[in-house]
Amino acid sequence: MRAVILVGGEGTRLRPLTYRAPKQMLPIVGVPMLERVLANLAKHGVTEAVLSLGYLPDRFIAAYPDHTVAGVHVTYAVEPSPLDTAGAIRFAALDAGINETFIVVNGDVLTDLDVTRLIAFHRERGAEATIALHPVDDPSRFGVVPTHPDGRVIAFVEKPPRDEAPTNEINAGTYVLEPSVIETIAPDVRVSVERQTFPALVERGSLYAHSDDSYWLDTGTPQAYLEAHRDILESRRPVSLTTPVANFNWVHQSAHVDDADLSLATIDRDCVVGANATIENSVLLPGAVVHEGATIRDCIIGPGATIGRGAILEATCVIGGGVTVPAGSILRGEVRLGGPE
Repeated sequence: MRAVILVGGEGTRLRPLTYRAPKQMLPIVGVPMLERVLANLAKHGVTEAVLSLGYLPDRFIAAYPDHTVAGVHVTYAVEPSPLDTAGAIRFAALDAGINETFIVVNGDVLTDLDVTRLIAFHRERGAEATIALHPVDDPSRFGVVPTHPDGRVIAFVEKPPRDEAPTNEINAGTYVLEPSVIETIAPDVRVSVERQTFPALVERGSLYAHSDDSYWLDTGTPQAYLEAHRDILESRRPVSLTTPVANFNWVHQSAHVDDADLSLATIDRDCVVGANATIENSVLLPGAVVHEGATIRDCIIGPGATIGRGAILEATCVIGGGVTVPAGSILRGEVRLGGPE
């Protein structure tokens, strides 16, 4: 089985972290998000994948020069210009020469979806395309998908008001597609799979959907990125780790932590944390330095960033790579420090 991985987005909501790296290359407890996505697909028989690249494509290519990610052989399809979701799927599938049933996933969604079961459902229904669904409390930020009892999609409603949503089953960002879907997508122009391709398939009666309540998280915001780490530290999502979680904290073996107070802290490789510092529900990316007495709560500290002595950072600060926060600073709220290089 082959897959198309959509990784072309700019990750604007995670800036300034995504000025230096695509969001799918940001680590989730020490492992790039992309690797965690492909590791789940590999469990379900995906052996080859094409990365649909648009933003900072060289970062992916440099990171995996042997064309292998989590045991999956990968190739790279770099869009000449932004083509939106359906356009990106078409471009990548043709670039890879895909001519059989294939999987499409959004590279910024972490899930333990049973892809094998989704493929079986797709084939049982004789579907042209099948969407994985996931139930949520508030569907207003997503595309919701009401279905007939057999799973055939009635409509595709993008981001409805919460009190008007016809269902709480949302598009979970994993699809099984037949090659015929590619033929419906116009070439060399922006085409949205959610707003154009799927509604057209609804009219043909060939779009199906299947619900799965396994772990699912869209990591596109700082709050969700922190939640992804917290879920692993609290064992709500079992994953492989190079260093085990201890007391609900994860500290890379190369990091140096003095006598600090840690609670739901992720301390990545080569980080340094000084004495009497407090790190709560926060992520320190590789090479970050937190000096003595600093307090960091509900924040993300970028790679190589430095937090000065006695500084206080609280929800939800995102500090870009290489940025220095002076000693004694007090930062609270939606603070973003750092810009493009």
